[in-house]
Amino acid sequence: MSPLIPCIIAGGAGTRLWPVSREAMPKPFMRLPDGESLLQKTFRRAVGLTDVQRVLTVTNREVFFRTLDDYRALNRDGAALDFILEPFGRNTAPAIAAAALHVARLYGEDAQLLVLPADHLINDLDAFAKAVDNARSLADQGWLVTFGLVPTRAETGFGYIEKDQALGSDGFQVTRFVEKPDAATARQYLNGGRHLWNAGMFCLRADTVLRELREHAPEVLDAMIECLAHSHRREGSQELQLELDGQSLARVPDISIDFALMERSRNVAVVPCQLGWSDIGSWQAVRELTPADDQGNQCNGETVLHDVSNCYIDSPKRLVGAIGLDNLIIIDTPDALLIADGKRSQDVKLIAQELKRQGHDAYRLHRTVTRPWGTYTVLEEGKRFKIKRIVVRPNASLSLQLHHHRSEHWIVVSGMAWVTSGDKEFMLDTNESTFIKPGRQHRLVNPGVIDLVMIEVQSGEYLGEDDIVRFTDIYGRVPAETGST
Repeated sequence: MSPLIPCIIAGGAGTRLWPVSREAMPKPFMRLPDGESLLQKTFRRAVGLTDVQRVLTVTNREVFFRTLDDYRALNRDGAALDFILEPFGRNTAPAIAAAALHVARLYGEDAQLLVLPADHLINDLDAFAKAVDNARSLADQGWLVTFGLVPTRAETGFGYIEKDQALGSDGFQVTRFVEKPDAATARQYLNGGRHLWNAGMFCLRADTVLRELREHAPEVLDAMIECLAHSHRREGSQELQLELDGQSLARVPDISIDFALMERSRNVAVVPCQLGWSDIGSWQAVRELTPADDQGNQCNGETVLHDVSNCYIDSPKRLVGAIGLDNLIIIDTPDALLIADGKRSQDVKLIAQELKRQGHDAYRLHRTVTRPWGTYTVLEEGKRFKIKRIVVRPNASLSLQLHHHRSEHWIVVSGMAWVTSGDKEFMLDTNESTFIKPGRQHRLVNPGVIDLVMIEVQSGEYLGEDDIVRFTDIYGRVPAETGST
C-alpha cells in the first residue's frame, strides 16, 4: 500500500472557547483534564498508526515553536516532522493543496495524506485505526475519502454528508454535502440513516487530490504552486520547515476544501465511523468531558457554592464563591472573566469578535505569552512602566536587539544569565541586576541547565511590543518579523 503521511491542520482561533483560546494561543493548545493538549492528542493518534514515520503539520508561523514543544514531549519513536508554516491563515483548500504538492514532490505522488484537524478529540483509537485502514483502501482506488461520523443526536451545529451506494465493505459513494440543517431536518437525518456528520477528516492520495484540484479548483492549485516557488525551506535533524511566502499566499483564494473540491467532485467516498468524537467546539462540549457532582456542577479549581446547580466553573488560579446560580458557564483567567448562560455557549464568539474589533489585546494574547526561548508574563503595567516575569529555557537565547523608546532593568531571580549590553558581555547570578538604556544593543542567554527566571522593569514613553529591532536571532525571526522579545 502507498506510504501514509498524517497531515495535521492547525488553524483558527477557537473563538467560542475564549478566554482560554486566543489568537496567539489557540484551541489546539488547550489542556484537557488529563494534562494533554488537543494538538498532542492528535499527534499521538497520528504516530500511533501502523508504519507512520513522518508527520506533516500546516500551521501558523507564530505558533511553530509551541507546536514543536508539544510534539517533542511525545515523539519518543523519532517520527520525522515536516512543517508548512503560514504567515496568516488561508483556509483548508490552500493548506491541503500545499500539503499535497509538498508530499508529491518529496515523498512520491502515490503517498497518502491523512488530513486531521488539530483540535478534535477522539476516544476510540481502535475504531479510528480501523476507519483509517478502510479509507486507505478506497484512496488507493482513486477516491477522495472523507470520514462520516454516525450521528448520535439531531445536531444543528454540524454539516452532514449524504451517502449513496456502497463501495464494497469499506464505505459509500457520497451523494452530496449538506450545510448545517434546522432542527426538524436534523431529526429527519438522524432517523433516516443516510446522513453522517462531516468530521473534516480526509484520506487522499497526493496524485488524486492534485488531479481533482486541477479539474475543479485550478485557481487554488496554480496560486499555491506559485506560492511554493517563492517559499523558503529549512532542513535540520528529522525536521523540515517550509515557510510560505506571504505576498504570493495572499493571492491564493481563501476557500475551504469542501467548497473548492469535495462538493464539486463526483469522486468522493465516505467511511462511516463511530469514534467517540467531539470537536470541542464550545464550553458546553468541554464541560461534557468532566463528570458532574450531585447538583450537576462541574468545577475546576477551588469553589465555595451555595444553592448552585448545573454550572460549569473553571478557575484554576482563584477561589470562586457563588450563590443562587443555575446553568451558568464561568471561566476565569488571569486577565479575563467569562460569565455566560449555559444555553448560549455558541455565542461566546461574539465577545471575541468584539474584542478583535476594538483592537483589545485580550483577543490575541494571554497575560503569559509563549516565545521560542520560553515565556514572559505581564505582572503589572501603567503609564510609562511595565513589569514582566521572564523565563528563559536552558541554552535558549533572546535575539540581539534594541529598543528605541524604552529602558529595561533586569533582576535575576533564579538561574544564571549571560548578558550582552553594547560592547560588553558578562554573567549575572541570582539576585544580581543590570540596566539597558534605550538604543543600546542587548541580548539575554541562559547558559545553565535550569530555567532562568528574571524580573524585567520597562520604563519609557512607549512600551509597545513592536518597539524592537532585531539584528541576529537563532529562531529565524530576522529581518522579516518584528514583535516582542
